[in-house]
Amino acid sequence: MSIHFVGIDPETDEDGCPTVWVDTETADLLIQSYQADEETTATCDGLSPARVPIPPGETVIRIPARMAPIIRKALDELDPGVR
Repeated sequence: MSIHFVGIDPETDEDGCPTVWVDTETADLLIQSYQADEETTATCDGLSPARVPIPPGETVIRIPARMAPIIRKALDELDPGVR
């Protein structure tokens, strides 16, 4: 596995540290962030285009908007052919 650190929330404190990595073999993004609260998760679940509930093993995460540059950097590090 070739996981590469891209960046961490610029406002990281001791209570949270949203982080982004890329897997250069699969071109997957790996994201650590805050789990969405129950109300947000239920809303997202109800708005699913497939009307399929969020399955076990998956969750809704909330990524702070200030992390957009880090997400863009992660995408830029991936092979352009997979975007």
